[in-house]
Amino acid sequence: MSERLMARMLAPLARSVGNLLARGTVVLANSAGKMQSLQVRLLSGEAKDGVEHFEPYGFTSAPLSGAEHVTFFFGGDRSHGVTVVVADRRYRLQGLQSGEVALHDDQGTRLVLKRGGIVEVVAAVKVRMVTPLLEVTGEIKDLCDGTGKTMSAMRSTYNSHTHPGDSGGTTGTPNQGM
Repeated sequence: MSERLMARMLAPLARSVGNLLARGTVVLANSAGKMQSLQVRLLSGEAKDGVEHFEPYGFTSAPLSGAEHVTFFFGGDRSHGVTVVVADRRYRLQGLQSGEVALHDDQGTRLVLKRGGIVEVVAAVKVRMVTPLLEVTGEIKDLCDGTGKTMSAMRSTYNSHTHPGDSGGTTGTPNQGM
């Protein structure tokens, strides 16, 4: 068999293999459906709309325009792609120690599971907990004097504190008048 004939016979297979994976950038994300869909631009300049974005169970995000993706095309058929990962190097946390895990966004808010059993929460604006019951054990560090206090000691301090009044004197304690 001639080399030319062999190349011609293998060309469709080579095209399919070459079309299996593609990378590029996210143009738009639609997170309204049961499966998030993306509009993506591939490195070859090719654009695809309605590409399914498979995400790990329990984790989801709405990627920003310009984030990078890797998309898989089954059998090399470019008519239906599945995005298997989206990353955004513009906002990636750097400097984590080996074994640390983090959730983060583009605004500086992050939750980091640090070495030594420490959980670090950094909020750009505020932390809101919506729950019927919040249970906290251990001590809470008093930022005024640097000491650790139990919840009972914190309640005692809070319930008995006063402030200078606007027209002299002091205010009542927080639990007065309840």
